[in-house]
Amino acid sequence: MSQRDVYKDLVAEGADLDHLVADLEPDAWTLDTPAPGWTVAHQIAHLAATFRLASVAATSTAAFQAIAAKLSPDFDANVAAAMAGYLAEPPDVLLSRWRHERAAAETALARLPHDQTVPWVVRPLPAGVLAAAGIMELFAHGQDVADALGERREPTDRLWHLAAFAVRNWDFGYQVRGLTPPAEPFRFTLTAPSGAVWRSGRRATTRQRTRRRLLSPGHPAPAPGRPRRTGGRRGRRTVAGYRPGIPGNGRPGPPAGTVRQRTPLSRPGQRHATGQRRGYASAASRSTRRCS
Repeated sequence: MSQRDVYKDLVAEGADLDHLVADLEPDAWTLDTPAPGWTVAHQIAHLAATFRLASVAATSTAAFQAIAAKLSPDFDANVAAAMAGYLAEPPDVLLSRWRHERAAAETALARLPHDQTVPWVVRPLPAGVLAAAGIMELFAHGQDVADALGERREPTDRLWHLAAFAVRNWDFGYQVRGLTPPAEPFRFTLTAPSGAVWRSGRRATTRQRTRRRLLSPGHPAPAPGRPRRTGGRRGRRTVAGYRPGIPGNGRPGPPAGTVRQRTPLSRPGQRHATGQRRGYASAASRSTRRCS
């Protein structure tokens, strides 16, 4: 996949979400989002806390380690504690503080070479990868904000960074479930919102693709005697849309019969990287667990 400027795209993704909330009336900040228990204010407060942590990671390893040493094993408690101070602010102050934290993180990261390692909560990351994780946070939480406000977001090729992040960390999904990742690397082919095709990894044989499909976490084996087609054009994943999945508590599922699964590459709960279609578990509830 061809490289994009991750620092420039981080700024642009933040500006897009800023545009959604810049002129909101105070009551709009209390609207429920698809993440159960989270309002628009919760989403922005969480992003403010996350960008503050990224700024510290990019400027002072010692300061970051001091913060990390105080974290508890309870992930949800850490998230709630980090955003509590921001959430207590009135909307105009919260917006101002989020802008400040975002700008500080953007500036601090942009000063670093993409491959310079910085500390992070789970494991150290190259600065460029941490910036990509920031784009993922903005995209996921921004989608929940957009849904709460009834706004439709146009996907852009900044989603390249989400795809690249997934390619880089594809094994992590197995590891956090106590599974051993397949020994063979995956081949990824995705169609971008612009129509460009993004490819990564070596091309596999049909047999290898079928085996990898069956090894995917949570995916049932095909019925005996009915091998499923993999690869080719029908196996291409489109970044500009979602696949149908199991509805979450906060986001209603698609009406029966309105969405057809066209490829065996769709897994229960799988979500592709845009906000065009609803009917999926909250973007924020998944993203914060994996990337924060």
